[in-house]
Amino acid sequence: MKSSVKAVLVTVALAVVLLIIALVFVLINQNQAAAPETGTADGPQVVRENSHVLDDGGEGAVTVVEFLDFECEACGAFYPLVEDLRGKFDGEITYVIRYFPLPGHLNSKNAAIAAEAAAQQGRLEDMYHRLFETQPQWGEAQESRADLFRGFAEELGLDMAAFDDAVADPATAERVQFDLDEGEQLGVSSTPSFFIDGEPVVLETWTDLEDSIEAAVNGAE
Repeated sequence: MKSSVKAVLVTVALAVVLLIIALVFVLINQNQAAAPETGTADGPQVVRENSHVLDDGGEGAVTVVEFLDFECEACGAFYPLVEDLRGKFDGEITYVIRYFPLPGHLNSKNAAIAAEAAAQQGRLEDMYHRLFETQPQWGEAQESRADLFRGFAEELGLDMAAFDDAVADPATAERVQFDLDEGEQLGVSSTPSFFIDGEPVVLETWTDLEDSIEAAVNGAE
């Protein structure tokens, strides 16, 4: 009888220990599951509320983000391809651009600041086109071409007082730097770098970007 009681007590004690272990395991898993959620909210994001949208495909559209450098020759080479794809997938994609001026390009930051100053007047896309279309004229220059970019603003009919104020405002440069810093946190190291629905695109051939967009669009339907 005493042996039976002892066996029951051992069994109960073992059950209690197992229950405690199970509860600890569940609590640890809950904490580990919650951690990434906080990190995602506070960590780098491919698209921000202040990111510049060139094409808004609406609800359900595939989001394509390009980190670009206006002075980058590869970005200039991709520019006509990107424009073709924007036309081909019009209404099916949301196209976003973010600044990523590479330090090896003397005027890349000046160009981005000019684009951001134009954006403050709702004319980002006009400046975006002008900068890429004229890149052979100023790219790789070893002196500041900020005056040339100001000339583009005049040609576009911008409010020049507002443009000059924006260019001189440290907040404009900080806005450009914000994109650059976040791009680096996302693993961007060269331009152009593309993301589709938050995932980086690996570019090995000229058709990789189009193929990736097409796959995402078809998959979203």
